[in-house]
Amino acid sequence: MSARLDIKDETLGMWLGVAGVAMFAITLPMTRLATGTQEAPQLSPWFVTLGRAALAGVLSAIFLLVTRSPRPAAHQWKPLGIAVLGNCIGFPLLLAYALRVVTASHAAVVTALLPLVTAAVAAWVLHQRARLGFWLCAIAGSLLVVVFSVLRASQSGHGFGFEWADLLLVGAVIAASFGYIYGAQVTPSLGAERVICWVCVMALPVTLPAMLALWPTQPVATSAWLGFVYVGTFSMWIGFFAWYRGLALGGALRVSQTQLLQPFLSILASIPLLGEPLDVVTLGFAIAVVGTVLIGKKLSQPQAAPALAPADTPAAAGAVRQGRS
Repeated sequence: MSARLDIKDETLGMWLGVAGVAMFAITLPMTRLATGTQEAPQLSPWFVTLGRAALAGVLSAIFLLVTRSPRPAAHQWKPLGIAVLGNCIGFPLLLAYALRVVTASHAAVVTALLPLVTAAVAAWVLHQRARLGFWLCAIAGSLLVVVFSVLRASQSGHGFGFEWADLLLVGAVIAASFGYIYGAQVTPSLGAERVICWVCVMALPVTLPAMLALWPTQPVATSAWLGFVYVGTFSMWIGFFAWYRGLALGGALRVSQTQLLQPFLSILASIPLLGEPLDVVTLGFAIAVVGTVLIGKKLSQPQAAPALAPADTPAAAGAVRQGRS
């Protein structure tokens, strides 16, 4: 009976992971709406980056007060602090700096490695182990996304060459991965909703003053404010409700591979939001990537039982269950 319940939890975790990724995927077109273009700029990229975390922080404070959520235990502050550095500050800031130098297509090539890096961090931090077949599927899926991104960059005339900003992008990927995994580590004991809420509240002393200091003085289009509200409420807050819960239920190592779908979901969302076209090549690569995720799901049984997660005793029990995924 418990094995059947575990399978249901793992399946629910995968679907929650997909839901979180879908909300994260719409971030790209919504951010484009918020910031505008070089010809018609709207909100500052710095304002969008720090302001979205501040908006999520205010919403999180209200949520924690209304639900009368207890303060995290002393041993939970460290994982939460790492999640703050990774998800609220590290990833968006490094990405913003890099995008001043390279194109978004170029950045997509490097950030497409996020699922593989997240899985590697999960294997290291949470001591999760999977068979060789899973890792081969993860690598194959990552390569498919990289090939697709390079192909699109080449078709756009941007090409793909090494830039010093690639180091910033790699740093952004590593920061996000550690933020995801350390947040997932305390999710079983703290709860997915409280994890992201405490992460956003902890960042408020930095993000709120920065947002107020960068508040726009020029007129801004309504569509830009709508994009900003989306990235502040869904990309930085509600999306993590589903994402952290999915990582905890389905296993961080396995659920992290649903991130491979994110570039393609972003493209699909850009069709109605930005009027961008959809081509057969995109659909073909999307189907192939979905295939690697599904095959990897079948091959994700562990080679050995994982050790307990050291930072949180209740979370460690959850990590044992995650190790089965």
